Amino acid sequence: MPPKLYLLDDTLKKFLLTFLLLLTSGLVSGLVYLFSTTNFAPEKTVIRYAGEQKQGNEDEFDIPETYPKPFSEMLLTTHTHLLGFAFIFFPVGLLFYCNSVLVGGWKLFLLVEPMLSILITFSSLWAVRYLSPVFVYVTITSGLLTYLSYFIMTGILFYELAIRKPD
Repeated sequence: MPPKLYLLDDTLKKFLLTFLLLLTSGLVSGLVYLFSTTNFAPEKTVIRYAGEQKQGNEDEFDIPETYPKPFSEMLLTTHTHLLGFAFIFFPVGLLFYCNSVLVGGWKLFLLVEPMLSILITFSSLWAVRYLSPVFVYVTITSGLLTYLSYFIMTGILFYELAIRKPD
C-alpha cells in the first residue's frame, strides 16, 4: 500500500509542493512559448513545422517567410520533448500514484494517458511535416489531453498535500 500524501510530514509536503510549483511553472512557460509561436492556431502550427505553402497565385520569385523544419531540427525537437516529458511525468506519476482522492480506473488512466498522448503529439508533428497538414488536429487533441491530464493530477496533488487534513 503506497503512503497517503496527506499523512506525510509537513516538511516533505512543503518540499513536494515546491517541486510541483516549479514543475508547473516550467510547463506554463512552455505553453506561453507555444502561444507566442503559434497563437494556438492550427494553421500557424502547420506553418511552423511544414512551412508556408504556395497558394498558386504568387510570383515564382516570392520567398516564403517560413520554411519547413529540417529533419535534424525535427529530430532534436522530438528528442528533447520526449525525454523532458518523461522526466516530468515520471515523478508526477509516482506522487499521483500515492494520492487517495482518485483511485481505480481513473487513476490508471491519468497515469498512462499523458505518456501515450506525448508519443502521439510528437508523432503527429512528423505527420504534419511530411504527410498532411490535417494531422495538426491530432497534434492539438493529444497535446490538450497531455496538459489536461497534468493539471488534473497536479490539482489533486496540491489538494492532498496542502489542503486535506488527516482524518
